[in-house]
Amino acid sequence: MKEEMKQTEQTGAMPLSKEEAAEGTPAATGKKLTLKNIFLGDFLINDFLRRQAKLLLLITIYTVIYISNRYSVQQEMIEIDRLRKELMDIKYDALTRSSELTERTRQSRIEEYVSAEHSDLQTSTAPPYVIE
Repeated sequence: MKEEMKQTEQTGAMPLSKEEAAEGTPAATGKKLTLKNIFLGDFLINDFLRRQAKLLLLITIYTVIYISNRYSVQQEMIEIDRLRKELMDIKYDALTRSSELTERTRQSRIEEYVSAEHSDLQTSTAPPYVIE
């Protein structure tokens, strides 16, 4: 007890209770969290990290799942954009072909074609009638 009082007076820190000393905190074990301890991995033997290992593992798994899910969604969005562009190209192509077909099947164009081929066909002057 006297030794603890002397250490407290020398360091200026409050004395630790038996529970705090038993916890294995860096102050109780005399280890400080330094950059060297982090690089060497000494902080992993800390009692707090041992108790929370399952939680840390669960957080890591969720993080990996989140990242992979986001990546797959991005890939699907890219595929959707590509398919939309392809659909627009196909629609424009279909519209172009439809207008060309309409132009080629007009009565005036057919009459021009028939007259250019020197055929005896002529346009009817009688109106059409329904056969019942």
